[in-house]
Amino acid sequence: MPRVSVPADQDPMMYVWGRLAPALATPAAAFSGAVYSSSLLSLREFEAARISIASANDCNVCLNWRSARDVPGKADRPDEVPESFYDAVLGGDTATLTARERLAARFATLFAIDHLSIDEDMWTELHREFSDDELVDLALCVGAWIAFGRLNRVFDIDGACRVGVPLPG
Repeated sequence: MPRVSVPADQDPMMYVWGRLAPALATPAAAFSGAVYSSSLLSLREFEAARISIASANDCNVCLNWRSARDVPGKADRPDEVPESFYDAVLGGDTATLTARERLAARFATLFAIDHLSIDEDMWTELHREFSDDELVDLALCVGAWIAFGRLNRVFDIDGACRVGVPLPG
């Protein structure tokens, strides 16, 4: 049984985000766009957190998304985040990551699957590496990716990556 009704001639993701619940979906898409265009995080920190949430959400769109390839304004830097980076983050092999990249990935994962285990020791580590502004930025990015990536997954509209369109994830 379909999770929502989508006309056969429509792309499910574009239909859900563009036509259903527009009073909420339109501002949500604007928030997602702001995450991709205005984050304070470096591209690698951003992607470490984002791909960690993609894994937690098991979202195909998000797992296949590469901000350095798919986001206007960032797409001129594909070599900055090689595929081996994603393999390392997803595989838990963080030895080649900076402390900030490791923490961004760890914070994102815990935020998604065990937020109550973000303890004082972790906050001490986070504060050693990030400013308060950056921590709030990171949390807002992670929150957006959890919400929008899970929406895509729950409604089973995460079948393919829409290259060049900043989608929630």
